[in-house]
Amino acid sequence: MDKSPLAPDHFPDLPPVSGVTFATTNSGMRYKGRDDLLLASLREGTTVAGVFTRNSMPGAPVDWGRKILPGGYARALVVNAGIANVFTGKAGAQTVEETANATAKSLECAPHEVFIASTGVIGEQIPLDKLTNAIPVLADQLKDDVLADAANAILTTDTFAKGASATCQLKGKKITICGIAKGSGMIAPDMATMLAFLFTDAAIPSNILQVLLSEENERSFNCVTVDSDTSTSDSVLLFATGAAANEAPKTADDADLEGFRTALRTVMQNLAQQIARDGEGASKFITVSVSGAESDSSAKTIALAIANSPLVKTAIAGEDANWGRIVMAVGKSGEKADRDKLSISVCGVDIAANGEKLVTYDENDIVPLMKGQDITISVNVGVGNGQAFAWTCDLTHGYIDINADYRS
Repeated sequence: MDKSPLAPDHFPDLPPVSGVTFATTNSGMRYKGRDDLLLASLREGTTVAGVFTRNSMPGAPVDWGRKILPGGYARALVVNAGIANVFTGKAGAQTVEETANATAKSLECAPHEVFIASTGVIGEQIPLDKLTNAIPVLADQLKDDVLADAANAILTTDTFAKGASATCQLKGKKITICGIAKGSGMIAPDMATMLAFLFTDAAIPSNILQVLLSEENERSFNCVTVDSDTSTSDSVLLFATGAAANEAPKTADDADLEGFRTALRTVMQNLAQQIARDGEGASKFITVSVSGAESDSSAKTIALAIANSPLVKTAIAGEDANWGRIVMAVGKSGEKADRDKLSISVCGVDIAANGEKLVTYDENDIVPLMKGQDITISVNVGVGNGQAFAWTCDLTHGYIDINADYRS
């Protein structure tokens, strides 16, 4: 599969995170010629936070993650790509438990400290022995400087590996945050066909970590959509090893956490945008900004209505600034908007205001801008002060090609 034209030039140089090591291998369960199984080992005392899909048909790994997350601690992460372990009945649940047991034995920890994620085809059973036989081997190969390998091992229809990092200060200590993610199709908020794993050496209690992750998830992964389909396997996990030995914050409102919040947001938004840039068949990255809404929540609903509209997305694929389709999408959102105060701009060119096309608008001004890879849509709906944004990509025939052949 050709790499997305919106892909970064190269995978970023991610620094090791103290207290985390990785190993990858080819399990043989689906893919040939590439690794598809990841094991991450986490130092004792690592805290964890997580958010999961809101799809009512979650996979067995999501059920397991929800079950063990309240424990607040993690010692390992196992991720396989190719088979999602969704809609697999009792056998799927047993696969998760046996994977946790095998990992716990290899790393000398408790099964409830082993988080598991799977991505790929729905409805197929994972060949358990391919997982359990590989884990002891991986446990002997753990290294701290192979984040690129880890990012590549979790991909399915993605055309490039996704990684990001940032640093900050917390209680006088330098803190590192690194993240990897996968996602290309079946992408919609809550969160996406998306797995994201974030690692930091900060010492932060799990209850505070959970608040931070949930808040920043709303500003990042829950602002991404490719095709409006919410996956059954979405998981975002944040692990904090405590190796930086900073004084732990007492509350999520601790002023010293501001730098960490900013760094975490930077990493999560970077990864979220990379997912949109790798949307199946994508040729253009689209940022939708909505202002003047009744509330921020209303603005987000409107932004996603625009971002999810097949008519808007195909117009952009055709390099057509068809603003009438944007008007339609605002109206179908179900949110309050004033038609006679509505204003629209695309790629910085003002097109409409006060409910009609501007007499100063000349389509020749926008034609060359629509040929670019980064497209912006800005809408003011004229009823309040709410604002929000969404990231998406255009809809091309490539999306059909990829998904029509996904299981073949």
